[in-house]
Amino acid sequence: MSVRYALAEVQPVAASVFHVSAGRAGATTAAVLGLIGVAAGWRALRRSWRPGAAVALSAGLIAMALGGLVAATASGGLGTGNGLGGAYVGLLVGLIATALGGRALARFRTTG
Repeated sequence: MSVRYALAEVQPVAASVFHVSAGRAGATTAAVLGLIGVAAGWRALRRSWRPGAAVALSAGLIAMALGGLVAATASGGLGTGNGLGGAYVGLLVGLIATALGGRALARFRTTG
């Protein structure tokens, strides 16, 4: 076995642009759930919509868990098509949704 073939086996293979892998699907789901949570949390803070606070908190926690799972299991780095970039976006947006939902719930507890 030559060195050329050994090096070819170690390098990660990038996914196709149009191929939706499990990592990409999970990262996209995490990002969309996080965005739903951010919208619900923003609406809960601005319009005193109590169910929106719970939606934001739960959607944010699920988005962070799913984004963390995809980030932990992604093979390769950013740009390889395994959903690592989307997982980071899901983690960040989920964190924002959780913070907005928690703040809205705290406000409802002090005023209610």
